Amino acid sequence: MPCTVAALGAGTCINVAQCKGVATPGFCAGPKDIQCCTPSATAAICDPTAKPQPNSTLGAEPAGQGGCPAGMAKVSQGLPKPFCIDRWEAALQDQVGGNWQESSPYWNPGVANVRAVSRPNQVPAGYISGKQAAAACKLAGKRLCTDPEWLRACKGPADTPFPYGSTLQPKVCNDSRPVHPAVEYFGTAADWIWSKLGHPCINQLPKSVATTQQYAGCVSAEGLYDLMGNLHEWTADPAGTFRGGFYVDTKLNGPGCLYATTAHDMGHWDYSTGFRCCADSN
Repeated sequence: MPCTVAALGAGTCINVAQCKGVATPGFCAGPKDIQCCTPSATAAICDPTAKPQPNSTLGAEPAGQGGCPAGMAKVSQGLPKPFCIDRWEAALQDQVGGNWQESSPYWNPGVANVRAVSRPNQVPAGYISGKQAAAACKLAGKRLCTDPEWLRACKGPADTPFPYGSTLQPKVCNDSRPVHPAVEYFGTAADWIWSKLGHPCINQLPKSVATTQQYAGCVSAEGLYDLMGNLHEWTADPAGTFRGGFYVDTKLNGPGCLYATTAHDMGHWDYSTGFRCCADSN
């Protein structure tokens, strides 16, 4: 049966599982999974049923620095105890038949056993809750960073508001985007799109999430990349805090390293939520 969504144009009432464009509720009779499927200008670049694995050729994590585990660096000044922290935002591996394999960074892991991996040139995992991030760190032999650890890592030994220094340098980090990716993908700014922020194609748009270390200047004095922008990063705050902003915005909730979102509990996830891990250091 034909249907029309004003912002998107003509479509067809079909099951959402069969829709290769944008499925909009409220325009079709019948069960809730029968929705108006309209073509999207961005649909051709992404199959929402696929689970791409862009990190499948990257191999092992680089050796750790300062006696830290692989993929990590040591932070030894500014807090009562030194600690290790991932140099790059985490990707995920899941366990299948006793072996670890790359997991798609565009899907929430659900109840799967996943572990965190820290490497350059990988697509970091969005779509992850604080609880899932903590579990992924634990399976990697690490833990989520505390708020003080994360802030110290981002601000560096000089205690600056940006990981690269005291003055904002736009686009040195993946820190802004002219059009919100959900608006771009769904082709509308209607209120219903904000309930679709778990859609796997959002972070597959061009100029969305970047690979780790792609923004080479977005690095701290201790060699930590992308603490500002790219993906929000969960901390261990049990009330739910993610920090650093993401590729759409690094200003609204505080500048750069001081950016903090506290509106969600640890069970929340969407396309913008990522993480990195910390570990104790000698």
